[in-house]
Amino acid sequence: MNLNLLRIAVLLAALVCIPALLPRMKAERPGPVVLMMDGEAVSDEARTEGKSLEALLQEYKAQGVGGVALYERSVRGLVDKGRVIYQSAANLKLIYPVAPVKPGWYYLTGPTALLDQLAAEWDVPTERITIGTQSWLGAPLDVGGFPAGFDPDLFRQLKAQGFYLAARPLNSPNRRFEAPLVPPETDVVIFGGTEVLGFPDPETIEKVATRLEGKPVAMIESTNQRGFDLISKYLPVLRLFSIKADWQDKLTPPEVTDKFVLAARERGHQILYLRPFRTAQDTREFLSLLTNDLGRSHIPIGTPMPRNFHPSPLRYVAWIGIAAGVVLLALGLPAPFGIPVAILLTLFALGYARSESGPLLAAMVFPVLGFLERPRLLAPAVLGIAGGRSAPLQPAAVTPVPGMGLWLAAVLYAFAGVIFLAALGSTPQSVLGLQPFKGVSLTLIVPPLLVALSFLPRDFKGALNTLYAHPLRLGEVALAIFGLALVALALLRRGNDAAGSIVPSWELQLRAFLQDIMVRPRFKEIFAHALAPIALLLPWPTWIRNSLLLLVSVGIASILNTFSHYHTPLTISFFRVLNGIVIGLIVGFIGLAIVRRVRRWWLE
Repeated sequence: MNLNLLRIAVLLAALVCIPALLPRMKAERPGPVVLMMDGEAVSDEARTEGKSLEALLQEYKAQGVGGVALYERSVRGLVDKGRVIYQSAANLKLIYPVAPVKPGWYYLTGPTALLDQLAAEWDVPTERITIGTQSWLGAPLDVGGFPAGFDPDLFRQLKAQGFYLAARPLNSPNRRFEAPLVPPETDVVIFGGTEVLGFPDPETIEKVATRLEGKPVAMIESTNQRGFDLISKYLPVLRLFSIKADWQDKLTPPEVTDKFVLAARERGHQILYLRPFRTAQDTREFLSLLTNDLGRSHIPIGTPMPRNFHPSPLRYVAWIGIAAGVVLLALGLPAPFGIPVAILLTLFALGYARSESGPLLAAMVFPVLGFLERPRLLAPAVLGIAGGRSAPLQPAAVTPVPGMGLWLAAVLYAFAGVIFLAALGSTPQSVLGLQPFKGVSLTLIVPPLLVALSFLPRDFKGALNTLYAHPLRLGEVALAIFGLALVALALLRRGNDAAGSIVPSWELQLRAFLQDIMVRPRFKEIFAHALAPIALLLPWPTWIRNSLLLLVSVGIASILNTFSHYHTPLTISFFRVLNGIVIGLIVGFIGLAIVRRVRRWWLE
């Protein structure tokens, strides 16, 4: 088969698919974002300072806060505010010995309209009794934690003052879901706890979605609210970022600011959910830094809008490029492994990822294709080929310098894979984070394994015999352990949640510094691109060069892994990869000069 035709097919498919990325890029422009205060936290602060909630919110509004999240009241919340009196049957019997109460029941009294509202909202047996002139509502369960509706007057007042309002309703198995679930002034619904309203019954969740009448629901970062995947099928979604109060107390205002700006700039969050600091001075500093840094990042503060777009039909052309890439892989790997490996990869992707098999295939195959161009880009001596037979462990001291063509081919193929991955995988659900990439770990594991397989010579039986009989040297063992440790470290540290104890404090500080001045590249990509000139522009023995190229392949695979995080805007991922290439090459050429100087000194 003509390989050039396959390469042309990849190129043309990539060019056709580029316009398919435009709808997503237009939809995921940063902002506008709303700075939203937690209503309960502000209410606590207002009581501490002797102010009204409305007065303190007006002070925050002058500092850039445009939204407030108001929680649904519980029966105990009404008791705390003096709206109702709540007693068990036993206590009520002690106070009113002749009261007609039922043993084990619970009773509350208050405004008649409020009692009628509660009785209508709860799906439990209730009864009304009269003690003296006071009407009491009784229930067989402890209803202290039951939902008791929102404060409609507060919603109307804050809406009139121009606030963007979030309602935080409570889920309860004893709720009827018949009455209006949130006030009409609500702009967005943020579910409380770990469940959406109506969970676990799918029919109830669908009813809730209908009752919410098209109001957006907020998806809270790193909070898996059960049932959200179902209700998001019926309602628009806004991404929300918050920091837990106990974590925020351990950070300074600048540190918290960096996290919120990063969330808005690089992860597409539209609701920045804030809580006051312990001191008013820290809160003022935080809000000043946040509004200033959002402005510097050209992220407008305003009313967030759901990000929706219609994927372009041109994205299906990516399948042609992916198919051509799979065939290039089958023909490029040493016989007889190429065709079986390509078939197995395809079947695995179809079975594991199903409708998302295209992006997964692109992520596994395209980081490898550049390394399969070695016979065309490298001299025969570099490959250890003599007389048509491979000699990977020949004691020849050095091989000729091949140049950077192999690295360039690997990067270009990787970017072609990126186009196919993004074109097929970019949907409103994936960009919101509702449908994550399936097989993220495989994007870092499979490509280096395939590159290692590509180093296997055609006469692999002879090579294995030579390898078995090869006398081990301490230096070779040390280099092999070092290389395996680097690969393992790259795999262990994948994703945003892997940092923790693995990342030293100096690296965290360096990350923060890079994040302040640019879109921070991934360190594994910097390291891999830095190794490329050292591997390709020095006269190494073949086995050392191939080992270095294997480490380079981890960074090339990381390019596809970076773009597999669909919730990150495409432009952010592009500049993250580009910065990694630029910084990596600068570091690599500096390292190249150092290695050359050390080598010259050693050989003198």
